[in-house]
Amino acid sequence: MSSLSPRLGLPYLQPAQAQKHVTHNEALQQLDAATQLCLQGFAQTDPPVSPVAGAIYGLGAAPTSAWAGHGDALAYWDGTAWLFLTPAEGWRAWGQAEQELRVYRGGVWQPLLDGVNRLGIGTTADATNRLSVASDASLFSHAGTDHRMVLNKATAGDAASVLFQSGWTGHAEIGLAGDIGLHVKVSPDGSSWTEALTLNPADGTMTGAAVQASAEDVTPGRLMRADYGYGPGNLLGVVGQSGGVPTGGVIERGSNANGDYVRFADGTQICTHSISLGSILAVGSGTRSAPYLTSTSVWTYPAVFAVAPKLSGMAQASGGSAYERAIVLVALGSSVFASGNINAFRLTDNVSDLSVTAQLIAIGHWF
Repeated sequence: MSSLSPRLGLPYLQPAQAQKHVTHNEALQQLDAATQLCLQGFAQTDPPVSPVAGAIYGLGAAPTSAWAGHGDALAYWDGTAWLFLTPAEGWRAWGQAEQELRVYRGGVWQPLLDGVNRLGIGTTADATNRLSVASDASLFSHAGTDHRMVLNKATAGDAASVLFQSGWTGHAEIGLAGDIGLHVKVSPDGSSWTEALTLNPADGTMTGAAVQASAEDVTPGRLMRADYGYGPGNLLGVVGQSGGVPTGGVIERGSNANGDYVRFADGTQICTHSISLGSILAVGSGTRSAPYLTSTSVWTYPAVFAVAPKLSGMAQASGGSAYERAIVLVALGSSVFASGNINAFRLTDNVSDLSVTAQLIAIGHWF
């Protein structure tokens, strides 16, 4: 039979042993050191100048002076000398300097919860859910400034996400699912999933079932894409179309020497212009068969129409009485590029000369 106990190495009293009290006191001393282990600190290297009886220190790998040669041991001051103990796997000790409970594991004093395989709080953890919490709420707070929770995955093809369940059936998932873009998925039954939103990590743009699939997509509840909808940034601009679908602005306005025009995304085009027709007495004799006329003008439209537009207008004369200003505008036909001949004629035989201006408008389609 060994003279020492198998776990703590305490000396046994031997038959017919003299000085039994010495052996007994040595065992008590070791028990006093190892029981309810409370260390002054972990990884100590230099012995204190005036240690207190009963104080025990966890030593580092290369302690000095009276502790030299006892690396990683426990140094216990009994009041007159140092007693050294070798900690065993699984011993627990409280470090007063660190204010921390540690366990001796793998030859190192580690914080009690560092490296544990699983932890269940209010429930049981398992091999898959190594951290399991059953609680009404969980609080993660800052330690003075920020607080950030990190979910890290091994490769781009893996998943790092948060799954939301009801009755243990998944109905929503948010995270990096299968690539490095942010995904928002929803499911009615936990089996069939819809990719509601996907954010491109390269440029921050979004796609998914919750976003317009095309310019023609008017599905209720979907988010409008900026390039498919209209707002202050693209309401005004050059209009365009492809297959009847607008590809540019909603309203386009322009002008040139031939007048002003406005185009709308639905194809409507309106052109306006003022043309001086000159003297009302330029042609004719004032009779019913040969009324007074202005000279003939043609208006080239400031923008081309897809088909000949509807042309209308009015004649304005400067000065004169109402009788003298009894003037009518006449236009003969129109093409996609220009009007036909435009004249103004006087309805009376009045010989007062007036200068006439034609106020013209053509309405049609640009596609």
